[in-house]
Amino acid sequence: MIEILEFLRDVLQQPALLIGMVSFVGLVALGKPFYKIMTGTLKPILGYLMLGAGAGFIVTNLDPLGKMIEKGFHITGVVPNNEAIVSVAQKILGVETMSILVVGLIVNLLIARFTKYKYVFLTGHHSFFMACLLSAVLGTSGMKGLELILCGGFILGAWSSISPAIGQKYTNKVTDGDGIALGHFGSLAYYISAWVGSKVGKPEESTEKIKIPEKWGFLRDTTVSTAITMMFFYLIAAIAAGPTYVATLSEGMSPILFAVMSGFKFAVGVTIVYSGVRMILGDLIPAFQGIATKVIPDAVPAVDCAVFFTYAPTAVVIGFVVSFIGGVIGMIILGILGGVLIIPGLVPHFFCGATAGIFGNATGGRKGAVCGAFVNGLLITFAPALLLPVLGSLGFQNTTFGDFDFGVLGITLGLISSATGQMGIFAVIAILFVVLLVPNFIPSKNKVINNPNEE
Repeated sequence: MIEILEFLRDVLQQPALLIGMVSFVGLVALGKPFYKIMTGTLKPILGYLMLGAGAGFIVTNLDPLGKMIEKGFHITGVVPNNEAIVSVAQKILGVETMSILVVGLIVNLLIARFTKYKYVFLTGHHSFFMACLLSAVLGTSGMKGLELILCGGFILGAWSSISPAIGQKYTNKVTDGDGIALGHFGSLAYYISAWVGSKVGKPEESTEKIKIPEKWGFLRDTTVSTAITMMFFYLIAAIAAGPTYVATLSEGMSPILFAVMSGFKFAVGVTIVYSGVRMILGDLIPAFQGIATKVIPDAVPAVDCAVFFTYAPTAVVIGFVVSFIGGVIGMIILGILGGVLIIPGLVPHFFCGATAGIFGNATGGRKGAVCGAFVNGLLITFAPALLLPVLGSLGFQNTTFGDFDFGVLGITLGLISSATGQMGIFAVIAILFVVLLVPNFIPSKNKVINNPNEE
């Protein structure tokens, strides 16, 4: 039994396989010939692997940048990192986490089939991270065994269905109604960014319409502009850290050359991500029509945040930079207040900040991208700081989740658990159950909740 659960956990942790299976089922449901089923299944898998390769390249090149910033500017504290805390937690919560993951996926599919929350969450690694958080937090309420797995799995499946729906109206603005949803547990911060953007700017003043003089026309090329921006970041960090320290990271390469090449490699990683996204969307969306018409009527795929990067490439760069600035200011505020310093993690600030910039741009143009991303930077600084004591009580000191939804759910469930124990958790489950069912009894033209683009 354990071996089967471990195999299922491994499969569900691979978003590429999950997306491939979805495409396969959709194409079969549409009655496509074998060769189209084969290519339509493989291309989304390969596209996601390409996206993952690009993201991995980005993460690898962000690591030395973060270290140089810490060294050069003498910063010590906690760097939020989802992978780090999950790797620690798995040593004591492995079986519970993978069991919650499996139950959560099943619950998400059942909700999509029988309620108006038609969002199928396809970002498997984020589901795994959330399963880990839930197994840890619910365990402190005294839950264990089957009770822990079923309660955690229901919460995971429910939030996987509800979180894309909360801001689908904003997602439709980003994609111009392409028929996809956001499946990422930084979603609440992105929706807040979109709301902030709507209050400060106009969507028609998009970042993608920024007029660039002809002599600066090369900046319209996303790869080139990203390379120049990141090269500047790396050079400042390398100079601040000093040649002696940089040499420990560069394997003897000249510090200046190391900074320049790292900036270039980062830009290549972003370009690989864009290529993978295009390959995913090119085949996943048509295949998903089979799911939406035959298996789970009106289903909407909820996909990773990086999938949205191609909709506003300029906002990606702006969002990253401004979110990082917000993180630095947030860190300074925490220092003044005497709290634990949350050092801006470049990985969450890139992926989450870029997405916040995209959502802010969709509702408020350039001003929205800047203000939305700045607010995101503050949110993913303060939420991990507030989550840290909850996780510390579980024995995971000095590490915390980086994305906003983890902080919101972890803090909420942690406080409820400490105040009321298991009864509070059952109350949360009851509330989620009501939220999922009530829309079914409200007359509406839309078959999918919060999807104004649906005809």
